[in-house]
Amino acid sequence: MKEKIERLRADLNRHNHNYYVLNAPEISDKDFDMMLKELEELEKAHPEYDDPLSPTHRVGSDLTKGFEHVVHARPMMSLANTYSIEEVDEWFERIRKALDSEGFSITGEMKFDGTSISLTYQHGRLVRAVTRGDGTQGDDVTANVKTIRSIPLQLLPGNWPDEFEIRGEILMPWEVFEKLNAERSYNEEPLFANPRNAAAGTLKTQDPREVSRRHLDARFYYLLADSLPTDSHYENMKIAESWGFKVSKAMKRLKTLQEVDEYISYWDEHRKELPVPTDGLVFKVDSLRQQLNLGYTAKSPRWAVAFKFNPEKACTPLRFVSFETGRMGIVTPVANLEPVQLSGTIVKRASLHNDDIMQELDIHEGDSLYVEKAGEIIPQITGVDKSLRPEGARKVTFVTTCPECGTPLTRIFGEAAWCCPNKYGCRPQITGRIEHFCARRMMNIDGIGEETAELLYATGLATTIGDLYDLTEQKLIGVGRIGEKTAARILAGIEESKSVPFDRVLYALSIPNVGETTAKRLARAVGNMETLQAMELDQLSMIPDIGPIIARNIYEFLREPVNISNIDRLRAAGVTLSLPEDALKPSGNALEGKSIVISGTFAHRSRDEYKDIIVNEGGKNVGSISKKTSFVLAGENMGPAKLQKCEQLGIPVISEDEFLKMIGK
Repeated sequence: MKEKIERLRADLNRHNHNYYVLNAPEISDKDFDMMLKELEELEKAHPEYDDPLSPTHRVGSDLTKGFEHVVHARPMMSLANTYSIEEVDEWFERIRKALDSEGFSITGEMKFDGTSISLTYQHGRLVRAVTRGDGTQGDDVTANVKTIRSIPLQLLPGNWPDEFEIRGEILMPWEVFEKLNAERSYNEEPLFANPRNAAAGTLKTQDPREVSRRHLDARFYYLLADSLPTDSHYENMKIAESWGFKVSKAMKRLKTLQEVDEYISYWDEHRKELPVPTDGLVFKVDSLRQQLNLGYTAKSPRWAVAFKFNPEKACTPLRFVSFETGRMGIVTPVANLEPVQLSGTIVKRASLHNDDIMQELDIHEGDSLYVEKAGEIIPQITGVDKSLRPEGARKVTFVTTCPECGTPLTRIFGEAAWCCPNKYGCRPQITGRIEHFCARRMMNIDGIGEETAELLYATGLATTIGDLYDLTEQKLIGVGRIGEKTAARILAGIEESKSVPFDRVLYALSIPNVGETTAKRLARAVGNMETLQAMELDQLSMIPDIGPIIARNIYEFLREPVNISNIDRLRAAGVTLSLPEDALKPSGNALEGKSIVISGTFAHRSRDEYKDIIVNEGGKNVGSISKKTSFVLAGENMGPAKLQKCEQLGIPVISEDEFLKMIGK
């Protein structure tokens, strides 16, 4: 039986490699799943033959409470960066002089835009995966890395060293990234700015099952060991590829300066066709002996340099400008473009944000617009090529009435936004509030997203949030694509929403300017909905962090007949409209009077958990850094702009571990 189990594992590892690395599957997904199921059953029947690196353990099951810090056997140094071909040429000439006319070649490779990882193998088996960290030590993320199917847990047969380290990048493919952000948008969660942040955040997620669900990928680019197969970096990586590692097909040996320049020129254009994100190229002296002789500076190896691509930019014709009304009534101009590929995705639309920006760009009908992504997910219109403007083209002007309901727009005082004041009669505002109410971070009613909210409104089944609690199976089945299973899921979600905490109910109501943090503050201050509804304007203004504008928004919202009716119907349905007594008492006062900004990704707890801890300890969550900020709670991947602002203003930056010690946890 042991032999059969080991044979199944070997076959599954081979098929896994064929599918995820070679993109050349030999069997169908169904056949693979059947083999995996057979192995699972055999392992269950014979636990004495369990192996933590078995293909059945790829998904992961246990919640990782934190990440152990591991010192790198060899420091993970950063590379010197350049943005010009001329500087790469200068580096090439420095290498030529340093090697004193000795012949040399350069290996050119893609610079993948992910998060760095170091894998250690012993006797052909993965034993540890560590993030770059500060270059000296990183976090042990082995449990999460095991879920990445393009990373071999057991190497293919080959002459590999008994122990070695291989370095690479953990990546999130463009297709996966787009799907993940679409899902986060649906759940009204903050979007990941780019695949790099998404990959880094995913790798530090505490639940390996969630890591597995996000379908990360990897590329490897450097092999280290006391005894390597050859003196050639290029040949070593080709050999590593035969062991089962995913190595870039773009890797190429270059012998002359002209070949280096041509390599840059080629990939500056063709990188857009790659399925994973890149942000440049890396050039390395190929000979390991020569690398050793060239040595290192204090920060980076002399034998390598990174060439960074300039932000992707394209000029494409404007088809038309549309105006779209959102949940809060704000009308946004959107440039609808002739499709153009940027950073691996097709861009057809880009927000123009507001009237002021549209006027500043001076957009005319038929213009050709410059659109840029610069590694970010949201396309930006950065300018107009006026030399291509059609003769006599009319300037695009902002609409004066709501494009949905025709109501004259009003300008929000002190802002650039135009707003439709018809809050309770404008379709996208109504359906937007229903969708917001049902989203995961609010009432978490599964099955009601944008499409279903529109459908329920169009059929008259839900024109307010209160109507949701009158839905029945009989009403739902047969409406659009809603069948028995979908109806059951929606009704189960509605029933479960009755136990959602009071602060999330406040957030779900779409009170203007009352976001997640303000809703928590408000709920803690008032305790229940009856108290909140009875408060006068001056009483609301006295609540900490509730300024006069937010106070007036709350006051007016709670006196609008539609909202009074909705709250009454929520109360009648049994929705939680008060905090439990013990929740009204802060758990401590370690952060009393402190204003705290949270930035980055964390290992021990989620951002939401830290927000709750700050409030429970008497502190205040704030969104941006200012002179009033007490400190920044910084995790991995804190943005350089925020770090620079902290330095300029003298704001302390506190690590996750320091923060937990501060509050005695």
